[in-house]
Amino acid sequence: MTVAKQAESGATPGFDTQAVAAWLARQATELEPPLAWTRLPGGHSNLSYMIEDGNGRKAVIRRPPLGELLPKAHDMGREWKLITALGPTPVPVPRALAFCDDKAVTGAHFYVMSHVDGRPLYTAEDTERLVPEDQRVKLAHSFIDVLADLHALDPDALGLGDLGKRDSYVGRQLKTWYQSWTASIAPAKYDDPRAHTLQKFFLDNLPDQGPARVVHGDYGLHNCLTGPEHTIAAVVDWEISTLGDPLADLAYALNTWPDPERGFPVIPDSATAVTGFPLRRDLAARYAERTGRDLSLLDYYAGFNRWKTAAIVHGVYARYMEGKKSAEGVDLDLLRSRVDQNLAWAAEAIERLLARG
Repeated sequence: MTVAKQAESGATPGFDTQAVAAWLARQATELEPPLAWTRLPGGHSNLSYMIEDGNGRKAVIRRPPLGELLPKAHDMGREWKLITALGPTPVPVPRALAFCDDKAVTGAHFYVMSHVDGRPLYTAEDTERLVPEDQRVKLAHSFIDVLADLHALDPDALGLGDLGKRDSYVGRQLKTWYQSWTASIAPAKYDDPRAHTLQKFFLDNLPDQGPARVVHGDYGLHNCLTGPEHTIAAVVDWEISTLGDPLADLAYALNTWPDPERGFPVIPDSATAVTGFPLRRDLAARYAERTGRDLSLLDYYAGFNRWKTAAIVHGVYARYMEGKKSAEGVDLDLLRSRVDQNLAWAAEAIERLLARG
C-alpha cells in the first residue's frame, strides 16, 4: 500500500495544516504540534490523513474532496454523528475526537478520530500478506458478526432515528437507479433489456422491509480495518450509511464471498479470492443464527445489489463516453463488461429464487 508522507506544511492538499494544528490545540485532543501528515488511500475520494505528533500519538483527519460537490455529498457531519453514536455499542468504530463545522479553518468541514491499528483488505494480495490462512475463518466470522451486531441496534435508542427515511429502502433505490440507467442510455450508446425486465421484477416482488435499521451501504473488507488479532478492529467510511433494510445490507456485504456450487463464483483478485475462508452460505447461516432473520429471499437482495451495481457502472461508462470524464488510461471495454456481468449475476440470482418457488 502506497502512502504519501510529509511534515506539517501548507502544501498538504485539502488542509491548511498550520490552521488545523492550531485548531486541534484548542480541542484538547492531546496531539501536540508539530504534526506529521500521511495520506491514506481509499475512502470514496474523501481526503484522509494520519496525523502524528512528536510523542508518537496518532489520529486520522478526514474532509471532503476538493472541488465543487453536490449539496448532500461527502457529509462529514453525518460520518461524525454515526461514529459518535456507535462508539458505546458492540460495533467497533474509531473513537470520535473532534468535529470542525467552521469552514474558515481549512475550507471545509472535517473531523478527527482515533487511529486504529488495522488495515483494509482490497485485494487477494492484501489478504495473503496480512491474514495467515489459519486465521481467515476467524476474520470472516468477525466480519459477519459485526454486521449482525450493527443490524441488532435500535436507531432510535442511538439518536439515529432521523438518519434517513424508514420505508421502502429497496423500492426507493430501484426508482433512483432506474432513472440513472434510462438517463445514461443515450450518452452511453448502450442499453440492455435485462436492466428493464429485472427492475420491473424487483418492483413487482418487493419484500416487506420490516423495522428499519442502520445500514452501512458499502460494508466489505475494504471498509473494515483488520487488526493484529485478525478480527475487525473498526468499521470506517460511513458516509452513505442510512436507515434501511438490513437484508439488502447483508446481501451487499456477501457480494464478493464465493460459493461456486451455489452460483457465486470466485471474483479474481478480490480480498476473498483466497483459500481458507468459509463459503458464502456459511456466513449467511451464521448471520441468520445470530439475528433470527429469515433469509429465504436473500437471492432477491443479491440480485437487486447486482442490478444496482450495473446501473452505477453504466452511469460511469456514460460519462466517459460523453466526454464528461477523461477516458485516458481507462479500459472502456472492461467497464462495459462489468455492466454485462453484473446484469448476468442479477438474472442468475432471480433464477435461483424462482427455482426454489
